[in-house]
Amino acid sequence: MARTTPHDQSPADVRPPLYRRVADQLLGELRDGTAPPGERLPGERRLAEHFGVSRETVRQALDVLRRDGLLTTDRRGSHVALPGPPTASPAPLVFPVGARAAEPRTGDRATVVWAAPPPEHATALGLVPGRPTLMHRFTSAAAGGSGTRTAVTSFSAVALAEVEELARYRDRADGVACAQLRRAYDWMRTAGLTLHHRDTITLQPDAASVRVVRRVHDQYARPLEITDLLVDTRRDALVYEFTLPAAG
Repeated sequence: MARTTPHDQSPADVRPPLYRRVADQLLGELRDGTAPPGERLPGERRLAEHFGVSRETVRQALDVLRRDGLLTTDRRGSHVALPGPPTASPAPLVFPVGARAAEPRTGDRATVVWAAPPPEHATALGLVPGRPTLMHRFTSAAAGGSGTRTAVTSFSAVALAEVEELARYRDRADGVACAQLRRAYDWMRTAGLTLHHRDTITLQPDAASVRVVRRVHDQYARPLEITDLLVDTRRDALVYEFTLPAAG
């Protein structure tokens, strides 16, 4: 009886190594728009969890894409190098929802505190009830005290682990010092997170105010933040502005 030797196998029967398969899968996700050109990828640990492999396998997969010129790496991490419009193309989205201008204005007040969030926030972020996290409190009022807006934001453990700029605020979260986080969404995108926003707008019973609840998650459906905004609509308008890049 003839014995089969490795030389009898056709190239089609040889399965590529695991790191090569991970590289191909990651490349497919990048081409599908998971991370736009220029955006930073999540860290090796997060990618390992996403693909269910070891960090060493992820490291080898990234090396493959790097050699093919599809990733670039610097001290801040690995960035997508596929052709396409850069991540800086869209106009920046100001944080928090309801902020009226790209720069703070008279009557705006923003602070951060390290505390247990409201139960609704804890549930949305997957936090254990009573567990503290970084919370941002924002108040804005026009001249004369009209058009008051108040917003409370709670950040998830994922956001604090992935976004260095946010994590730095833990030691300054005294609830007193001014803490403008207007570039929070830019920081998240720079950290390699694709942001998905869901805003729920509800008219309050007094018919003079509107409640807006914004939930943001990333490309892996991990919650990043939830914001609860209350707007006095008797003297003010709530404006949403979006910029979409041209096709092609």
